[in-house]
Amino acid sequence: MTLEYHPLMREFPEFHAELLALHGSDAHFTRLAADYEALDKRIYRVEDGREPLDAEALQVLKNERVTLNVEIARQLKQAANGRGA
Repeated sequence: MTLEYHPLMREFPEFHAELLALHGSDAHFTRLAADYEALDKRIYRVEDGREPLDAEALQVLKNERVTLNVEIARQLKQAANGRGA
C-alpha cells in the first residue's frame, strides 16, 4: 500500500481561494482544518508503523477524518456559493 498524506489543498484544489479565505477569517473552520490535518498526520504515522495502533482504532481515526472532510467540504461549497462560484 502506498502511503500518502491527504492535505486539504490536495483534497480540495477547486476550493483553493475558499480554503485560504476561511482559514484566516473563520475560527470554526480553522479549528476543523487543524483537527483534520493533525488527524491525517497521525493516520500516516500509524500506517507507516511509527505509531502503534490496532486496526480497529485506526479505522475509527479514518472515519473521523472522513467526517471532518465532509464538514469541511460543506463549508467550502457554501463559501464558494456565497461568492458566486
